[in-house]
Amino acid sequence: MEKSTIGAQLYTLRDYCKDEEGLKRTLHKVREIGYETVQVSGIGPIAPEVVKRAADDAGVSICATHVSFDEIRDSFEATVEKHKLWGCSYVGIGGIPVPYREGEEGYVRFAHEASEQARKLKEQGLQFIYHNHAFEYQKYAGRTAMDILREESDPGAFGFELDTYWVQAGGANPVEAIYGVKGRMGVIHLKDMAIVDNKQVFAEIGEGNMNFREILKACRETGVEWYVVEQDVCPGDPFESLAISYRYLSGLAE
Repeated sequence: MEKSTIGAQLYTLRDYCKDEEGLKRTLHKVREIGYETVQVSGIGPIAPEVVKRAADDAGVSICATHVSFDEIRDSFEATVEKHKLWGCSYVGIGGIPVPYREGEEGYVRFAHEASEQARKLKEQGLQFIYHNHAFEYQKYAGRTAMDILREESDPGAFGFELDTYWVQAGGANPVEAIYGVKGRMGVIHLKDMAIVDNKQVFAEIGEGNMNFREILKACRETGVEWYVVEQDVCPGDPFESLAISYRYLSGLAE
């Protein structure tokens, strides 16, 4: 992991990215922290051209996105055009759409249908990636939903974007999970977990209890390209939370 590959997930700063001016200010502050790349997710209805100008002006690249599966399927050409404009090859979705969360059959159906879209994206030089939460670790006939997605999807087109916190919350081992998708994950979400008042809470990287030295080692050994920091809920200023995480990770960078 190099410092230039550590990214900031804009969903963390969603309350500051609702319009063009907010996005501009946010990207400049992110760059001042040290981040050189961002994942676009959770921002307001801002035209792709405006997002591109704002990123260029702040001096950050766009390494990945989160869009809806409906957007990929129903507005395919526009989705491709947007990602190519941004110089971004990773097309991510934040989770399986609700209609597919109906047991084993639903996950199998999604794996097949998403693989079809993923193959189309691959033809355009783009990579589909799937971001998990904890619910994908529910078991159906002995297989977790994540097992189903991994085993039933096209390994040559359907990629993953594991979220370390949610893997842990689902009762799985993040290190083992990373090795389990070797060759299928170019982007990872780094998120720490702490215990406060006997409850699991989101934490800045290095401030929780997760073994990030081993997590990063697994990432290096499995070909992860981008290390994206996301913190769904921050105890205070989310910019400071991102700064804490960046300082910790940059201290471990090669």
